Amino acid sequence: MKIETAEQAAPGRTNEDRIRITPNAVIVLDGVTSRTRPPDRNGGWYAGKLADELARLMNDDPLTDLLAQAIKNLTEEHGLVPGDSPASTASIVRWNDETIDALVLCDTPVVAFGQSTHVLEDTRLEDLRPDPDILRWKNRPGGYWVAEADPVAGHQARTTSWRRNEITSVIALTDGVSCGVSTYGLFAWEELKQLPLGEVLERIREAERGDSEHERWPRYKTHDDQAIARISFSA
Repeated sequence: MKIETAEQAAPGRTNEDRIRITPNAVIVLDGVTSRTRPPDRNGGWYAGKLADELARLMNDDPLTDLLAQAIKNLTEEHGLVPGDSPASTASIVRWNDETIDALVLCDTPVVAFGQSTHVLEDTRLEDLRPDPDILRWKNRPGGYWVAEADPVAGHQARTTSWRRNEITSVIALTDGVSCGVSTYGLFAWEELKQLPLGEVLERIREAERGDSEHERWPRYKTHDDQAIARISFSA
């Protein structure tokens, strides 16, 4: 088995994406800063705390239970308030000798490769983006869900499992990287099985610099933080 990672902050910013690796799991998170929280409790702070807690809790329980428990523990330890807290997307890939389990909450997809390509994604945020008041839909039924200060969000994550002997590799990536496939069309998912991860990040940056006015690809900001992990089970 081989695990590779690559991370890069958006230019002029501090990276709020986080990756953690345990003996049998990879965790990839994208922190989201609350507009009302102090700088020392930004999205990177929350994503780091959540990543560490998930790594500490990691066992054979359902991944949704682990995420809900991690959210609950952080909420209680740090006095976080639902609706007024930094938050994070989440993806988890966990394996044993027979099975690969995956979890996705919000726009941090997991893609598994074998005889075919399997994409686990949570599109609820993207589906609501046309709404000018999208924040009113955060962590509520009919809206979108992120890890924040309500453990219920953990049980709203998308999950799946694959037989390990049918999968050769898995990637987990934040939307600063998945946009290279889903928005910019720079790659097919299958290309991310083998391209050097640093090259993937830089090709996305190059495309974004070439569209600094957001005309070709309308978006809220020119660059986003980037994080990707690739687990090669056949290595």
